[in-house]
Amino acid sequence: MKAAKLVLESGDVFEGMSFGYEGDAEGEVVFNTAYTGYQEILTDPSYAGQIIVMAYPLIGNYGTNAQDVESHKVWASGFVVKELSAVVSNFAAECSLDEFLKANKTPAISGIDTRRLVRLLRDRGAQRGIITSADHSHEHLVARARSLPDMVGRDLASSVSTTEPYEFAHPEQALYRVVAFDYGIKRNILNLLKLSGCKVTVVPARTPADDVLAMRPDGIFLSNGPGDPEPLNYAIETIRKLADPKFTKREIPIFGICLGHQLLALSFGAETYKLKFGHHGSNHPVKNLITERVEITAQNHGFAVKLKSMPKQLELTHINLYDHTVEGFRHKKLPILSVQYHPEASPGPHDSHYLFTEFANLMEQYRD
Repeated sequence: MKAAKLVLESGDVFEGMSFGYEGDAEGEVVFNTAYTGYQEILTDPSYAGQIIVMAYPLIGNYGTNAQDVESHKVWASGFVVKELSAVVSNFAAECSLDEFLKANKTPAISGIDTRRLVRLLRDRGAQRGIITSADHSHEHLVARARSLPDMVGRDLASSVSTTEPYEFAHPEQALYRVVAFDYGIKRNILNLLKLSGCKVTVVPARTPADDVLAMRPDGIFLSNGPGDPEPLNYAIETIRKLADPKFTKREIPIFGICLGHQLLALSFGAETYKLKFGHHGSNHPVKNLITERVEITAQNHGFAVKLKSMPKQLELTHINLYDHTVEGFRHKKLPILSVQYHPEASPGPHDSHYLFTEFANLMEQYRD
Protein backbone atom coordinates (compact mmCIF):
# COMPACT_ATOMS: atom_id res chain seq x y z
CA MET A 1 0.00 0.00 0.00
CA LYS A 2 1.29 3.43 -0.99
CA ALA A 3 1.03 6.62 1.00
CA ALA A 4 -1.90 8.77 -0.10
CA LYS A 5 -3.67 11.93 0.96
CA LEU A 6 -7.12 13.46 0.89
CA VAL A 7 -7.00 17.21 0.19
CA LEU A 8 -10.02 19.47 0.70
CA GLU A 9 -10.79 22.88 -0.75
CA SER A 10 -10.68 24.21 2.84
CA GLY A 11 -6.94 23.53 2.80
CA ASP A 12 -7.15 20.58 5.19
CA VAL A 13 -5.02 17.52 4.35
CA PHE A 14 -5.56 13.99 5.66
CA GLU A 15 -2.72 11.51 5.17
CA GLY A 16 -3.26 7.76 4.93
CA MET A 17 -2.65 4.72 2.73
CA SER A 18 -3.94 4.07 -0.76
CA PHE A 19 -6.06 1.02 -1.58
CA GLY A 20 -8.36 0.04 -4.40
CA TYR A 21 -7.45 1.46 -7.82
CA GLU A 22 -4.22 3.40 -8.03
CA GLY A 23 -5.05 6.83 -9.35
CA ASP A 24 -6.62 10.16 -8.45
CA ALA A 25 -10.23 10.72 -7.40
CA GLU A 26 -12.00 14.07 -7.59
CA GLY A 27 -15.43 15.08 -6.33
CA GLU A 28 -17.59 16.47 -3.56
CA VAL A 29 -16.62 14.86 -0.24
CA VAL A 30 -19.63 13.69 1.80
CA PHE A 31 -19.99 11.36 4.78
CA ASN A 32 -22.28 8.37 5.24
CA THR A 33 -23.32 7.19 8.72
CA ALA A 34 -24.36 3.62 7.80
CA TYR A 35 -22.65 0.75 9.64
CA THR A 36 -23.03 -1.70 6.74
CA GLY A 37 -24.04 -1.64 3.09
CA TYR A 38 -20.84 -0.19 1.65
CA GLN A 39 -21.25 -2.17 -1.58
CA GLU A 40 -24.80 -0.88 -2.11
CA ILE A 41 -23.60 2.65 -1.31
CA LEU A 42 -20.71 2.51 -3.77
CA THR A 43 -22.94 1.25 -6.61
CA ASP A 44 -25.76 3.75 -6.00
CA PRO A 45 -25.79 6.10 -9.04
CA SER A 46 -26.90 8.93 -6.72
CA TYR A 47 -23.25 9.14 -5.58
CA ALA A 48 -21.93 10.10 -9.02
CA GLY A 49 -19.42 12.91 -8.69
CA GLN A 50 -18.83 12.33 -4.97
CA ILE A 51 -16.13 10.93 -2.69
CA ILE A 52 -17.74 8.95 0.15
CA VAL A 53 -16.43 9.02 3.71
CA MET A 54 -17.69 6.18 5.91
CA ALA A 55 -18.25 7.45 9.47
CA TYR A 56 -18.26 3.91 10.89
CA PRO A 57 -14.58 3.03 11.53
CA LEU A 58 -14.21 -0.59 10.30
CA ILE A 59 -15.18 -1.23 6.69
CA GLY A 60 -14.71 -4.24 4.39
CA ASN A 61 -15.02 -7.07 6.92
CA TYR A 62 -17.72 -9.00 5.02
CA GLY A 63 -16.25 -8.49 1.55
CA THR A 64 -18.28 -8.04 -1.64
CA ASN A 65 -20.33 -10.19 -3.99
CA ALA A 66 -22.22 -10.01 -7.26
CA GLN A 67 -25.66 -9.85 -5.60
CA ASP A 68 -25.35 -6.85 -3.28
CA VAL A 69 -25.06 -4.19 -5.96
CA GLU A 70 -27.53 -1.48 -6.91
CA SER A 71 -26.26 -1.05 -10.48
CA HIS A 72 -23.68 -2.44 -12.89
CA LYS A 73 -20.72 -0.40 -11.60
CA VAL A 74 -19.31 1.80 -8.85
CA TRP A 75 -20.48 5.38 -9.37
CA ALA A 76 -18.68 7.04 -6.45
CA SER A 77 -15.51 8.88 -7.48
CA GLY A 78 -13.59 7.70 -4.42
CA PHE A 79 -13.88 6.05 -1.00
CA VAL A 80 -12.52 7.01 2.43
CA VAL A 81 -12.36 4.77 5.53
CA LYS A 82 -10.70 4.78 8.93
CA GLU A 83 -9.71 1.10 8.89
CA LEU A 84 -9.85 -1.35 5.99
CA SER A 85 -10.48 -4.82 7.41
CA ALA A 86 -7.62 -7.21 6.76
CA VAL A 87 -10.01 -10.14 7.17
CA VAL A 88 -12.96 -10.95 4.88
CA SER A 89 -15.41 -13.29 6.58
CA ASN A 90 -18.87 -13.95 5.17
CA PHE A 91 -20.51 -16.94 3.49
CA ALA A 92 -21.51 -14.80 0.50
CA ALA A 93 -18.15 -13.05 0.02
CA GLU A 94 -16.62 -13.45 -3.43
CA CYS A 95 -13.83 -10.89 -3.22
CA SER A 96 -12.47 -8.24 -0.89
CA LEU A 97 -13.44 -4.58 -0.94
CA ASP A 98 -9.93 -3.76 -2.15
CA GLU A 99 -10.31 -6.15 -5.10
CA PHE A 100 -13.81 -4.83 -5.85
CA LEU A 101 -12.58 -1.23 -6.01
CA LYS A 102 -9.62 -2.23 -8.19
CA ALA A 103 -11.96 -3.98 -10.62
CA ASN A 104 -14.15 -0.88 -10.74
CA LYS A 105 -11.20 1.53 -11.06
CA THR A 106 -12.14 3.42 -7.90
CA PRO A 107 -9.36 5.01 -5.79
CA ALA A 108 -9.65 4.82 -2.00
CA ILE A 109 -7.76 5.85 1.12
CA SER A 110 -7.61 4.30 4.62
CA GLY A 111 -5.91 5.09 7.89
CA ILE A 112 -7.16 8.66 8.30
CA ASP A 113 -9.05 10.19 11.21
CA THR A 114 -12.58 9.96 9.83
CA ARG A 115 -14.04 11.26 13.09
CA ARG A 116 -12.19 14.57 12.63
CA LEU A 117 -13.08 14.60 8.93
CA VAL A 118 -16.80 14.07 9.58
CA ARG A 119 -16.78 16.85 12.18
CA LEU A 120 -15.14 19.16 9.65
CA LEU A 121 -17.74 18.35 6.99
CA ARG A 122 -20.57 18.87 9.51
CA ASP A 123 -19.18 22.25 10.56
CA ARG A 124 -18.12 23.62 7.18
CA GLY A 125 -20.37 21.67 4.83
CA ALA A 126 -19.57 19.27 2.00
CA GLN A 127 -16.19 20.04 0.42
CA ARG A 128 -14.67 19.55 -2.98
CA GLY A 129 -11.66 17.29 -2.63
CA ILE A 130 -9.04 15.02 -4.16
CA ILE A 131 -7.62 11.62 -3.24
CA THR A 132 -4.11 11.18 -4.62
CA SER A 133 -0.92 9.21 -4.06
CA ALA A 134 1.05 11.47 -6.39
CA ASP A 135 3.79 13.68 -4.99
CA HIS A 136 2.31 17.14 -5.54
CA SER A 137 2.64 20.18 -3.33
CA HIS A 138 0.00 21.11 -0.76
CA GLU A 139 -0.67 24.39 -2.59
CA HIS A 140 -1.10 22.68 -5.95
CA LEU A 141 -3.59 20.13 -4.62
CA VAL A 142 -5.67 22.70 -2.71
CA ALA A 143 -5.86 24.91 -5.79
CA ARG A 144 -6.87 21.90 -7.85
CA ALA A 145 -9.62 21.00 -5.37
CA ARG A 146 -10.95 24.57 -5.48
CA SER A 147 -11.06 24.44 -9.28
CA LEU A 148 -13.40 21.42 -9.34
CA PRO A 149 -16.99 22.09 -10.48
CA ASP A 150 -19.53 22.77 -7.74
CA MET A 151 -22.46 20.39 -7.33
CA VAL A 152 -24.96 23.26 -7.68
CA GLY A 153 -26.15 23.69 -11.26
CA ARG A 154 -24.84 20.34 -12.57
CA ASP A 155 -27.01 17.87 -14.48
CA LEU A 156 -25.54 14.53 -13.41
CA ALA A 157 -28.69 12.50 -14.07
CA SER A 158 -28.07 12.46 -17.82
CA SER A 159 -24.64 10.91 -17.29
CA VAL A 160 -25.92 7.97 -15.21
CA SER A 161 -29.19 7.27 -17.03
CA THR A 162 -29.69 4.38 -19.43
CA THR A 163 -29.27 5.35 -23.07
CA GLU A 164 -31.95 2.97 -24.34
CA PRO A 165 -35.30 1.78 -22.93
CA TYR A 166 -35.36 -1.74 -21.52
CA GLU A 167 -37.85 -4.12 -19.94
CA PHE A 168 -37.17 -5.24 -16.40
CA ALA A 169 -37.87 -8.90 -15.52
CA HIS A 170 -41.61 -9.52 -15.66
CA PRO A 171 -43.46 -10.85 -12.61
CA GLU A 172 -45.35 -14.13 -13.12
CA GLN A 173 -48.64 -12.26 -13.06
CA ALA A 174 -48.12 -8.69 -14.24
CA LEU A 175 -50.95 -6.58 -12.87
CA TYR A 176 -49.71 -3.13 -13.84
CA ARG A 177 -47.53 -1.58 -16.52
CA VAL A 178 -45.12 1.00 -15.10
CA VAL A 179 -42.83 3.35 -16.99
CA ALA A 180 -39.83 4.21 -14.80
CA PHE A 181 -37.67 7.23 -15.60
CA ASP A 182 -34.03 6.40 -14.97
CA TYR A 183 -32.31 9.38 -13.37
CA GLY A 184 -30.01 6.91 -11.58
CA ILE A 185 -32.37 4.08 -10.67
CA LYS A 186 -31.37 1.40 -8.15
CA ARG A 187 -31.85 -2.32 -8.72
CA ASN A 188 -33.82 -2.89 -5.53
CA ILE A 189 -36.40 -0.31 -6.56
CA LEU A 190 -37.07 -2.38 -9.66
CA ASN A 191 -37.23 -5.53 -7.53
CA LEU A 192 -39.90 -4.04 -5.26
CA LEU A 193 -41.92 -2.77 -8.22
CA LYS A 194 -41.78 -6.30 -9.59
CA LEU A 195 -42.94 -7.75 -6.26
CA SER A 196 -45.84 -5.28 -6.36
CA GLY A 197 -47.00 -6.90 -9.61
CA CYS A 198 -45.51 -4.35 -12.00
CA LYS A 199 -44.16 -4.95 -15.48
CA VAL A 200 -41.56 -2.17 -15.69
CA THR A 201 -40.19 -0.40 -18.74
CA VAL A 202 -37.15 1.69 -17.78
CA VAL A 203 -36.63 4.72 -20.01
CA PRO A 204 -33.84 7.32 -20.37
CA ALA A 205 -34.07 10.54 -18.38
CA ARG A 206 -34.80 12.62 -21.50
CA THR A 207 -37.69 10.48 -22.80
CA PRO A 208 -40.50 12.78 -24.07
CA ALA A 209 -43.94 12.67 -22.45
CA ASP A 210 -45.61 11.58 -25.71
CA ASP A 211 -43.37 8.51 -25.90
CA VAL A 212 -44.37 7.55 -22.35
CA LEU A 213 -48.08 7.97 -23.08
CA ALA A 214 -47.71 5.81 -26.18
CA MET A 215 -46.81 2.91 -23.85
CA ARG A 216 -50.19 3.33 -22.07
CA PRO A 217 -48.77 2.99 -18.55
CA ASP A 218 -50.88 2.32 -15.47
CA GLY A 219 -48.32 4.29 -13.47
CA ILE A 220 -45.19 6.39 -13.82
CA PHE A 221 -42.17 6.10 -11.52
CA LEU A 222 -39.57 8.86 -11.06
CA SER A 223 -36.29 7.45 -9.76
CA ASN A 224 -33.52 8.62 -7.49
CA GLY A 225 -30.40 10.16 -8.97
CA PRO A 226 -27.39 12.42 -8.38
CA GLY A 227 -26.84 16.15 -8.29
CA ASP A 228 -28.93 19.30 -8.43
CA PRO A 229 -32.53 18.87 -9.64
CA GLU A 230 -33.00 22.46 -10.86
CA PRO A 231 -30.90 22.19 -14.07
CA LEU A 232 -33.04 19.23 -15.25
CA ASN A 233 -35.51 21.43 -17.14
CA TYR A 234 -36.24 18.64 -19.62
CA ALA A 235 -37.37 16.34 -16.78
CA ILE A 236 -39.38 19.03 -14.98
CA GLU A 237 -41.29 19.91 -18.16
CA THR A 238 -41.98 16.24 -18.98
CA ILE A 239 -43.26 15.55 -15.46
CA ARG A 240 -45.43 18.67 -15.59
CA LYS A 241 -47.10 17.32 -18.73
CA LEU A 242 -47.54 13.78 -17.37
CA ALA A 243 -49.13 15.14 -14.18
CA ASP A 244 -51.64 17.24 -16.14
CA PRO A 245 -54.90 15.35 -16.98
CA LYS A 246 -55.55 17.86 -19.74
CA PHE A 247 -52.40 16.67 -21.50
CA THR A 248 -52.68 12.96 -20.70
CA LYS A 249 -56.51 12.78 -21.14
CA ARG A 250 -56.65 10.73 -17.92
CA GLU A 251 -55.20 10.73 -14.41
CA ILE A 252 -52.05 8.59 -14.23
CA PRO A 253 -50.59 7.69 -10.81
CA ILE A 254 -47.04 9.04 -10.31
CA PHE A 255 -44.60 7.95 -7.61
CA GLY A 256 -41.30 9.76 -7.04
CA ILE A 257 -38.28 8.88 -4.87
CA CYS A 258 -35.35 11.14 -3.92
CA LEU A 259 -34.37 13.13 -7.04
CA GLY A 260 -37.71 12.11 -8.56
CA HIS A 261 -39.41 13.60 -5.48
CA GLN A 262 -37.53 16.88 -5.95
CA LEU A 263 -38.32 17.03 -9.68
CA LEU A 264 -41.99 16.37 -8.97
CA ALA A 265 -42.05 19.25 -6.46
CA LEU A 266 -40.34 21.57 -8.95
CA SER A 267 -42.88 20.66 -11.63
CA PHE A 268 -45.64 22.00 -9.36
CA GLY A 269 -43.79 25.25 -8.65
CA ALA A 270 -41.93 24.46 -5.42
CA GLU A 271 -38.27 25.34 -4.90
CA THR A 272 -35.22 23.28 -3.90
CA TYR A 273 -31.99 24.18 -2.12
CA LYS A 274 -28.63 22.61 -1.28
CA LEU A 275 -28.25 21.14 2.19
CA LYS A 276 -25.10 22.00 4.15
CA PHE A 277 -23.75 18.43 4.22
CA GLY A 278 -26.67 16.41 2.90
CA HIS A 279 -28.42 13.33 4.25
CA HIS A 280 -26.39 10.14 3.73
CA GLY A 281 -27.04 7.14 5.95
CA SER A 282 -29.43 4.43 7.08
CA ASN A 283 -30.59 5.83 10.40
CA HIS A 284 -32.75 8.89 9.64
CA PRO A 285 -36.05 8.99 11.57
CA VAL A 286 -38.94 10.23 9.43
CA LYS A 287 -42.43 10.87 10.77
CA ASN A 288 -45.43 9.93 8.63
CA LEU A 289 -47.83 12.79 9.36
CA ILE A 290 -50.82 10.78 8.12
CA THR A 291 -50.34 7.73 10.37
CA GLU A 292 -48.13 9.44 13.00
CA ARG A 293 -45.72 6.49 12.81
CA VAL A 294 -41.95 6.98 12.73
CA GLU A 295 -39.93 5.17 10.05
CA ILE A 296 -36.18 4.52 10.17
CA THR A 297 -35.04 5.41 6.69
CA ALA A 298 -32.07 5.26 4.34
CA GLN A 299 -31.16 8.56 2.68
CA ASN A 300 -28.74 9.84 0.09
CA HIS A 301 -29.24 13.37 -1.18
CA GLY A 302 -27.60 16.78 -1.07
CA PHE A 303 -30.64 18.85 -2.05
CA ALA A 304 -34.10 19.21 -0.53
CA VAL A 305 -37.51 20.75 -1.23
CA LYS A 306 -38.04 24.12 0.45
CA LEU A 307 -41.03 23.69 2.78
CA LYS A 308 -42.29 27.26 2.57
CA SER A 309 -42.28 27.10 -1.24
CA MET A 310 -44.67 24.15 -1.52
CA PRO A 311 -47.88 25.12 -3.37
CA LYS A 312 -51.29 24.69 -1.77
CA GLN A 313 -52.24 21.69 -3.94
CA LEU A 314 -49.44 19.64 -2.33
CA GLU A 315 -49.91 18.17 1.15
CA LEU A 316 -46.90 17.48 3.36
CA THR A 317 -47.00 13.80 4.42
CA HIS A 318 -43.54 13.08 5.86
CA ILE A 319 -40.99 15.14 7.79
CA ASN A 320 -37.41 14.49 8.89
CA LEU A 321 -37.13 14.41 12.68
CA TYR A 322 -33.46 15.43 12.61
CA ASP A 323 -33.82 18.78 10.84
CA HIS A 324 -37.54 19.02 9.90
CA THR A 325 -36.87 18.99 6.17
CA VAL A 326 -39.53 17.83 3.69
CA GLU A 327 -39.54 14.03 3.38
CA GLY A 328 -42.75 13.43 1.44
CA PHE A 329 -45.90 14.90 -0.04
CA ARG A 330 -48.99 13.95 -1.99
CA HIS A 331 -51.26 15.88 -4.31
CA LYS A 332 -54.59 16.81 -2.78
CA LYS A 333 -56.58 15.86 -5.89
CA LEU A 334 -54.38 13.87 -8.27
CA PRO A 335 -52.95 10.32 -7.69
CA ILE A 336 -49.44 11.58 -7.02
CA LEU A 337 -47.12 10.80 -4.10
CA SER A 338 -43.42 11.08 -3.41
CA VAL A 339 -40.81 10.70 -0.68
CA GLN A 340 -37.30 12.08 -0.27
CA TYR A 341 -35.87 8.95 1.35
CA HIS A 342 -35.26 5.46 -0.09
CA PRO A 343 -38.14 3.12 0.88
CA GLU A 344 -36.53 0.22 -1.00
CA ALA A 345 -33.34 0.26 1.07
CA SER A 346 -34.91 -1.50 4.10
CA PRO A 347 -33.03 -0.19 7.14
CA GLY A 348 -36.22 -0.56 9.21
CA PRO A 349 -36.16 -3.23 7.66
CA HIS A 350 -39.66 -2.99 6.21
CA ASP A 351 -40.87 0.33 7.63
CA SER A 352 -41.42 1.99 4.24
CA HIS A 353 -42.43 -0.82 1.88
CA TYR A 354 -46.07 0.26 2.23
CA LEU A 355 -45.36 3.05 -0.26
CA PHE A 356 -45.08 0.55 -3.10
CA THR A 357 -48.43 -0.91 -2.00
CA GLU A 358 -49.96 2.58 -2.03
CA PHE A 359 -48.64 3.11 -5.55
CA ALA A 360 -50.12 -0.23 -6.66
CA ASN A 361 -53.47 0.67 -5.06
CA LEU A 362 -53.53 3.96 -6.95
CA MET A 363 -52.83 2.15 -10.23
CA GLU A 364 -55.66 -0.28 -9.49
CA GLN A 365 -58.00 2.62 -8.80
CA TYR A 366 -57.07 4.73 -11.82
CA ARG A 367 -56.19 2.10 -14.40
CA ASP A 368 -57.43 2.84 -17.92
